[in-house]
Amino acid sequence: MKAIALLIFALISTSVFAEAELWRGLTVEEEYRCAPYDKKDYPYPQSIEDEIVESLGAVYGAYSGVYFENDTMTDIEHLVATSEAHDSGLCAMSDNVKKAYSTDLLNLALASLKVNRCSTTGKCGLDAGEWLPEKNKCWFANRVLLVKTKYKLSVDRREANALENIISKCESFELIFHEVINGESELELAESETVNSDTLSKFDDNKNGKISCSEARAHHITPVLKHHEAYKYMNDRDGDGVVCK
Repeated sequence: MKAIALLIFALISTSVFAEAELWRGLTVEEEYRCAPYDKKDYPYPQSIEDEIVESLGAVYGAYSGVYFENDTMTDIEHLVATSEAHDSGLCAMSDNVKKAYSTDLLNLALASLKVNRCSTTGKCGLDAGEWLPEKNKCWFANRVLLVKTKYKLSVDRREANALENIISKCESFELIFHEVINGESELELAESETVNSDTLSKFDDNKNGKISCSEARAHHITPVLKHHEAYKYMNDRDGDGVVCK
């Protein structure tokens, strides 16, 4: 009986304590939502955008190599999205850790509305195995690795493969600031024209090039905050970043 008990213990120990698959120190496993995801659990002040701009030295979209006139044209972007981090182990961590994560400049950048938000080409909450930037892939991949290492997050196999395919070929992980042509990049011109056209076509019902509060309410987007795509076409009289309260 004693021999049988020892054999069972050995089998259990082998199963429980088997060495996990690792990629560059990160556990490789499927994403798992151990608790419901609520974006409110990952708060950050709007003022952190100024810190991002200061760290970059410009209102610069690293993913597309685009310079913007001001930060009303960009979103605050988490390189490892909070929802993806949540499903990679952050769901089991404390509120303080979640808040630290959401405000960590190591994981923050700027991105245009078109690039950042959910669409057929937007990053949204996708991981590196599902979406990669057009520019600065080496910088992006290395930052994802650094962020996930810092917060002890996991990667799934597809993400690890995608990141390794980039990192293994990189000579530098520095952020590249692409050249500006006549004060703005060609990509910025093309992208801003598309975003502007899409925004006005959605909300400017009377086609006068502006969006009124009545139009915003008709489309159920009020109150309109500073970083909503419609905001730049509206009149924020008191300059508090909120229109049509």
